[in-house]
Amino acid sequence: MPVQVTKKERETSQNLAHRFTKTVRQSGVILQIRKGQFFKRTKSELVKKRSALRKVQRRAEKAIEEKMAKPKQSR
Repeated sequence: MPVQVTKKERETSQNLAHRFTKTVRQSGVILQIRKGQFFKRTKSELVKKRSALRKVQRRAEKAIEEKMAKPKQSR
């Protein structure tokens, strides 16, 4: 829904800009834009499953690497 303001007779450009910003604020356009600014889509089920499997696989690999690592020698 577009916001439209027409210049009245003998109205300064500053008054017109003030009226325009006032109508934009009242219409709620700015609030809608700010709400959608940081919107994140929900991940699909397949993407969730794949990321969970990757996480499990990384944990298993890390556990194997820790078992195979040489113990640190103290001085």
